[in-house]
Amino acid sequence: MLRLRDLREDNDYTQSQIAEVLNCRQNTYHQYESEKRQIPIELLKKLALLYGTSIDYIVGLTNEYSAYPRI
Repeated sequence: MLRLRDLREDNDYTQSQIAEVLNCRQNTYHQYESEKRQIPIELLKKLALLYGTSIDYIVGLTNEYSAYPRI
Protein backbone atom coordinates (compact mmCIF):
# COMPACT_ATOMS: atom_id res chain seq x y z
CA MET A 1 0.00 0.00 0.00
CA LEU A 2 1.50 3.28 -1.05
CA ARG A 3 0.52 6.47 0.75
CA LEU A 4 1.51 8.76 -2.09
CA ARG A 5 -1.91 10.27 -2.66
CA ASP A 6 -2.59 10.93 1.01
CA LEU A 7 0.82 12.54 1.50
CA ARG A 8 0.41 14.69 -1.59
CA GLU A 9 -3.08 15.85 -0.64
CA ASP A 10 -2.14 16.45 3.02
CA ASN A 11 0.62 18.76 1.80
CA ASP A 12 -1.57 20.54 -0.77
CA TYR A 13 0.43 19.44 -3.81
CA THR A 14 -0.95 18.56 -7.22
CA GLN A 15 0.22 15.56 -9.18
CA SER A 16 1.85 17.96 -11.64
CA GLN A 17 3.83 19.64 -8.87
CA ILE A 18 5.12 16.32 -7.54
CA ALA A 19 5.94 15.14 -11.05
CA GLU A 20 8.02 18.29 -11.50
CA VAL A 21 9.93 17.60 -8.27
CA LEU A 22 10.58 14.03 -9.43
CA ASN A 23 11.43 15.16 -12.97
CA CYS A 24 8.84 12.89 -14.57
CA ARG A 25 5.58 13.34 -16.46
CA GLN A 26 2.33 13.86 -14.56
CA ASN A 27 0.91 10.70 -16.16
CA THR A 28 3.89 8.68 -14.94
CA TYR A 29 3.43 10.02 -11.42
CA HIS A 30 -0.28 9.18 -11.60
CA GLN A 31 0.70 5.59 -12.42
CA TYR A 32 2.99 5.49 -9.37
CA GLU A 33 0.22 6.85 -7.17
CA SER A 34 -2.34 4.35 -8.47
CA GLU A 35 0.22 1.51 -8.21
CA LYS A 36 0.02 0.75 -11.93
CA ARG A 37 3.78 1.33 -12.19
CA GLN A 38 6.46 0.57 -9.62
CA ILE A 39 8.15 3.67 -8.28
CA PRO A 40 11.97 3.61 -8.39
CA ILE A 41 13.82 3.76 -5.07
CA GLU A 42 15.54 7.02 -6.03
CA LEU A 43 12.15 8.69 -6.40
CA LEU A 44 10.98 7.24 -3.09
CA LYS A 45 14.04 8.82 -1.47
CA LYS A 46 13.14 12.21 -2.95
CA LEU A 47 9.55 11.89 -1.73
CA ALA A 48 10.65 10.85 1.77
CA LEU A 49 12.84 13.95 1.98
CA LEU A 50 10.12 16.18 0.55
CA TYR A 51 7.50 14.98 3.04
CA GLY A 52 9.88 14.60 6.00
CA THR A 53 9.09 10.93 6.51
CA SER A 54 10.59 7.52 5.77
CA ILE A 55 10.31 5.26 2.75
CA ASP A 56 8.93 2.63 5.13
CA TYR A 57 6.01 4.94 5.93
CA ILE A 58 5.38 5.75 2.27
CA VAL A 59 5.19 2.07 1.29
CA GLY A 60 3.14 1.07 4.34
CA LEU A 61 5.72 -0.92 6.31
CA THR A 62 5.15 1.27 9.36
CA ASN A 63 2.52 3.63 10.63
CA GLU A 64 5.16 5.85 12.25
CA TYR A 65 5.35 9.04 10.22
CA SER A 66 8.79 9.86 11.66
CA ALA A 67 10.03 13.38 11.83
CA TYR A 68 12.87 13.69 9.35
CA PRO A 69 13.94 17.16 8.24
CA ARG A 70 12.30 18.38 5.04
CA ILE A 71 14.28 19.61 2.09
